[in-house]
Amino acid sequence: MKSERSIYMLIGVFFFAIMVVYFLWSGEAGGSIMLFAAAGLGIMPGLYFSWWAHRMPPRPEDRVDATMADGSGPVGAFPANTIWPFVFGMGAALTALSLAFGAWLAVVGLAFIISTALNVSLESRRGGSV
Repeated sequence: MKSERSIYMLIGVFFFAIMVVYFLWSGEAGGSIMLFAAAGLGIMPGLYFSWWAHRMPPRPEDRVDATMADGSGPVGAFPANTIWPFVFGMGAALTALSLAFGAWLAVVGLAFIISTALNVSLESRRGGSV
């Protein structure tokens, strides 16, 4: 959690510094508020990771004495050849196109997405193609 905490806090501090410079340079409140919100989007996860890191044992990547074997866990079974990522992409594309062509296309796209979610879960339970 140390590296994630540091990265998010650095992002938050960066946007806060940019906000101060932007406000002093331009005096505009709208952009300053946006940059303040961006700083909050960096600082809030950083504070959460900091809070969480104090309540759990250190992970292998945070320990100095850890070996490669400490960080490896069980490897699951993944289906090698499956059509469902393509079907999900088609559903997402149809749902996005519904913004231009109408809500009827969103129904078709959501049907593709829902069927993909169901079939991926069935395929992962069975271990083969559905």
